[in-house]
Amino acid sequence: MITIDAAAVLAGTSGVTMHAWINAGRCIGVSNLRSGFKLPRWQFEPGIWQLLQRLAKCLGTNDGWQLLSFMETPSMALEGTTPRTALEQGLPGDRILALATAQAH
Repeated sequence: MITIDAAAVLAGTSGVTMHAWINAGRCIGVSNLRSGFKLPRWQFEPGIWQLLQRLAKCLGTNDGWQLLSFMETPSMALEGTTPRTALEQGLPGDRILALATAQAH
């Protein structure tokens, strides 16, 4: 987990923009009492980064904890792996989005 400032550097933007992206579901940010937000570093990998906003829409939430939970929870539909790991292993993003849509309904 990284700070908003570190995430802004990775994304090539400002901390203000990162806050806006968190609120819009464009990226995953979870509240932290001491530092405002923490963000999973792995979300900035190209295969994941390009899906996050669509993932939030499929799940029907912009809540960082819910998005993080979906990405890090093993799924029987993915043979027990997490959506994040499945993406990192090359599973098409459309399959993860379909899983998110099914889970939301």
